[in-house]
Amino acid sequence: MLLTVDVGNSQTVLATFDGDQRVGCWRVTTSPRATADELRMLWRGLLRDTEITGVAACSTVPKLLPALRELLDSLDVPVVLIGPGVRTGVPLHVDNPREVGADRVVTALAAHELFGRWPDGRGRPVVVVDFGTSTNVDAIGPDGQFLGGALAPGVEVSLDALATRAAQLRSVELTVPAHAIGKNTVAALQSGLVLGFAGLVDGLVDRIAAEIVASFGAAPVVVATGGLAPLVVDSCRSVGEREPDLTSQGLRLAFERHQSGPHPAGRRPVAP
Repeated sequence: MLLTVDVGNSQTVLATFDGDQRVGCWRVTTSPRATADELRMLWRGLLRDTEITGVAACSTVPKLLPALRELLDSLDVPVVLIGPGVRTGVPLHVDNPREVGADRVVTALAAHELFGRWPDGRGRPVVVVDFGTSTNVDAIGPDGQFLGGALAPGVEVSLDALATRAAQLRSVELTVPAHAIGKNTVAALQSGLVLGFAGLVDGLVDRIAAEIVASFGAAPVVVATGGLAPLVVDSCRSVGEREPDLTSQGLRLAFERHQSGPHPAGRRPVAP
C-alpha cells in the first residue's frame, strides 16, 4: 500500500493507495513544531495495521521538514520527498522553478494526467483552483507544463484577518449565505467571504483562460480541489470539474514515475 502525505500550512492530508485506487484518507491539523516521534505516533494511529510499501510526501511548511525527513529516512521502504531537483516529469515554465511549491507541482501533474486530454487523446490545457490556506489558481498547458498562476489569501485566512483587525467584526461560521445582500453582520460576512471568493476565482479564471486560449488556441477545463472547495465551489460559475484528492493523486503519480525500477534490496512493508 502506498502512503501519500501532503503537509499543508493548515492541514496534513494522508492517503493510502492500492494501485491507482484510493483506499483511505485522513485530514489532521498541521503542527509545525511536531517531532519525528510525534509524527510517527500520529501516522501509526491512523494507519493501524496497514502495511506500507512506499511513501510519497511533500511539504509547504519549512519548519516541519527536518522532522519529516528524519521520519522518512527511518522507514525501510522506498520514499520520495518531492522538492527541488526531484524528478516529477512536470516542466516548470516559470521565472524561478525553485520557487514553485511542491504541492503545486504534483497537483499540476495529476491535473494533466486526469483531465488534460481531449477524447481523441490530444493534450488539453487545465486550470486548477486549489482552495486551501491560500487560494491557488494554476495553469497547466496541453503538454502538462506548469505555466504559473495566481495566489490569493484563503477564505479562512481572510476571515481571521477581519476578526483580528476590525473591532466590530467577529469570526463566524463559514457557510453559503442564502442571499448576497446580508441583513446582519453574520450574513454580510458570509456573503463577502464565500460569494466574494467565488467572484474572485471566476474573475481570475476568466483572465487566465483568455491567456491560455491566446497561447494554445484551446479553452481549458477548470478543476476545483482542496479542503475548502466544498464551501465555495458551488458558488463558482467557472468550475467544471471537482477532484478532492488532486494533490494526493499527484504524489502517487510522482512516486510511480520516480520508482520506475524494482524496490531496493532489503526493503520490506512496514507500519510507520
